[in-house]
Amino acid sequence: MAAKNIPYGVTDFRLIRANNYYYVDKTSYIALVENAARFFFLIRPRRFGKSLFVNMLSWYYDINRKDSFEELFGDLYIGKHPTEEQGKYLILSFNFSAVNPDPDKLMESFEWHCHLRFMEFANAYASCFESGFAEEIKNAPSATAKFSYIISKAKELELPIYLVIDEYDNFSNAILANAGTTHYKTLTHGAGFFRFFFNLIKEGATGDGPIKRMFITGVSPVTMDDVTSGFNIGTNMSCDARFNNIIGFSECELRQMLTYYKETGDISEDIDHLIETMAPWYNNYCFSMDSLGERIFNSDMILYFLNYYLPLKEAPSNMIDNNIRTDYNKLRHLIRLDKSFGLNASIIHDIVANGNIVAEIKTAFPAEDLAKPDNFKSLLYYYGLLSICGIDRGDTILGIPNLTVREQLYGYLVEAYREAEMFVLELDYLNNLVKDMAYDGIWEPAFRYFASELKRQSSIREFIEGEAHIRGFLLAYLGLNRTYIIHPEHEPYKKYADFYMMPDLLHQPEIAFSYIVEVKYARRDASNAEIATLKMEASEQLRRYAGDPKVQQTKGDTQLRLITLVFKGWELDVCELTE
Repeated sequence: MAAKNIPYGVTDFRLIRANNYYYVDKTSYIALVENAARFFFLIRPRRFGKSLFVNMLSWYYDINRKDSFEELFGDLYIGKHPTEEQGKYLILSFNFSAVNPDPDKLMESFEWHCHLRFMEFANAYASCFESGFAEEIKNAPSATAKFSYIISKAKELELPIYLVIDEYDNFSNAILANAGTTHYKTLTHGAGFFRFFFNLIKEGATGDGPIKRMFITGVSPVTMDDVTSGFNIGTNMSCDARFNNIIGFSECELRQMLTYYKETGDISEDIDHLIETMAPWYNNYCFSMDSLGERIFNSDMILYFLNYYLPLKEAPSNMIDNNIRTDYNKLRHLIRLDKSFGLNASIIHDIVANGNIVAEIKTAFPAEDLAKPDNFKSLLYYYGLLSICGIDRGDTILGIPNLTVREQLYGYLVEAYREAEMFVLELDYLNNLVKDMAYDGIWEPAFRYFASELKRQSSIREFIEGEAHIRGFLLAYLGLNRTYIIHPEHEPYKKYADFYMMPDLLHQPEIAFSYIVEVKYARRDASNAEIATLKMEASEQLRRYAGDPKVQQTKGDTQLRLITLVFKGWELDVCELTE
């Protein structure tokens, strides 16, 4: 048999199992979910594999699909360890990413999506109900009327329902981002139809109601908090260590997949080297304080890479899937980088400059409180723009997980600079200067250009308070070039340099020069002796970093150059090569 296909973009579990696709077995989590909570709420970033998981649950629990159990699950973990609830439920499922978020079309689209799902349910389980059940559903005047009827009849006949909602907050997030809080509140507060929809869910799930189990996914707890005032029948398991790897791939799972394709002859290169290629771009997600040793790869990103790599035997020219870019662009509006470069933009600037930030992850907060610092940091975490990276004196440390996310944050920050008319560089001109650095070793003009604009654009001066701010501006703009991969160093106890401009030799093997840059900042009235001390510190740090194994391994045959930049206020006082 031919090697299994890569299920990139495929979320139909049966299609994967019946059509020779590779499946990473997540069925061991079925029993864990059953034992953890009847009403299970899971938050994970977009494009992470949630839809496939919930579709798998539907196939496992559906009373109509009980006879397919051996065919679909027989060789998986759950096939050897089935639970008593397998094939015991009527499945009622929704995917609200299918609802049109245009405020003028939202209600009609929501009604139509619900109508289709209710009719699927009515037709699939007609034999469980009295004759005419499907016709009653069809003729009911609204989604809520249909839902109320289903709940009533299922309760009367003691028929257990498993409710599945994928992307529960998709259209509500879009409304919040594009139409504003007024439209959003109309939807989620008071007599809003979405709030009433969740009231019906609560009614059907309490007491002797027919909704016996529930699995809901989304990208943040915001809408759930607003439509249910806490949704006290649901259990948010998103940060529970038992479910850190319920979605996404562990390194062990990725290694097993690559080993399979190595054995089929589709991979010829060393597996460790392939993982090292993917890890900086797709790895480093952690969803529990108790799971710091278990880092998760974004499964959709991995499948994107392998879908390109296996037939062509080379890495994609663009390591970031355009679908990921599109989704992150949608988030740009929700993170509210206001035109005054307010608190939220400053938080992102600090994250880019310092690499991480202290935060308390909030499990629930309403949309009206998004601007509060800990809520905003939590939102970045839920969206996958930050991940748990450590603990310091009992505080949670959130950091940027990988290069894919870092590039998105650079883009957000540069856009915020532009909208605030704060600090604007000509990206094409800067990118050409960076190419001169890479291919010709002409490094000084790029930094001189940056410094001259820093001095010329007076509006930025109020914001400059020290080294971290200048470093943030520099990283944001340099991070958008396609010649170097910018690796900031954020290990204060090692006193490493600010950032390593790692040549992208995977895609541009002819690059001749690589760089480590140390940025120092002094007050405008600093003495010559103080400047000399900063230069000496920079030289020591640069030389220490130059010997780091990561640098030696990744610089290839390029000539490594060490650059010291010392700013006095907003003026570049030292710009020199360290020998």
